[in-house]
Amino acid sequence: MPRSKSSSNSRRKVKKIFKMAKGFWGGHRRVKKAAREGVIHALQHSFRDRHMKKQDFRSLWIVRINAACRLNEISYSRFIDGLKQSGILLNRKSLADMALRDPAGFTGMVQLVKKQLGA
Repeated sequence: MPRSKSSSNSRRKVKKIFKMAKGFWGGHRRVKKAAREGVIHALQHSFRDRHMKKQDFRSLWIVRINAACRLNEISYSRFIDGLKQSGILLNRKSLADMALRDPAGFTGMVQLVKKQLGA
């Protein structure tokens, strides 16, 4: 059985790390250990931020809906409660989009909600 050598596999691993470290600054791009650490940290941040992105967008939608509600003299929480009571099943993303692109339609929805709440 021939002796197995690992140089080609080792080089392949290093090339993979350097490819992922492309665009890094200074030694983090050229030095094997620094590049490996930088890539590991970058992957950790990207994993975390993919999940944070969803939270950030939901916060943005809530802020937009709240601002549009305040212009129509109702609080965000009363508006959401009224939507649930009246059986309107729109998510926050579409509500925020409606508030931004179609203020007249959003105002109509607020009027429906106010009627449902009896205010």
